[in-house]
Amino acid sequence: MAKRYRLKLASWVVVREEGQPSPKKLDTPEAVAELAKELIHRHDDDKEHFWIAILGSQNHRLLVHEVSVGTQSASLVHSREVFGPALREGAAALILIHNHPSGDPTPSREDLTLTKQLVEVGKLHQIRLLDHIIIGNGTERWVSLAERGCL
Repeated sequence: MAKRYRLKLASWVVVREEGQPSPKKLDTPEAVAELAKELIHRHDDDKEHFWIAILGSQNHRLLVHEVSVGTQSASLVHSREVFGPALREGAAALILIHNHPSGDPTPSREDLTLTKQLVEVGKLHQIRLLDHIIIGNGTERWVSLAERGCL
């Protein structure tokens, strides 16, 4: 005798309540730098952290995801850890954010290479990489790779 199974389905509708503000728009390097400063203050340590800001079609922040935590001088980042959450959330665009515990936000050769690689992967997935912000711990100085023409 064959067993019968029932499949229960559930669905959710997410609606913003009236009067609630729209999600924060990240449309300038300065706005992203403010977000980066908030992230650094939350993680006040001497390790390198790498985050992605996942954006919707009008550059509204959907969420911020920490991709990796490294050492004082490096953080391992792979494209699957960057684009996996972005694909699951239906991202239209991404902004990369990471800190330099030394306080100097000058991009390293590895930072530039990683950014170029992630731009190419983003093209394959049709997810735009808008910027990569590097912020120095304790100094709040930051660098936008988009402003430097590195994207």
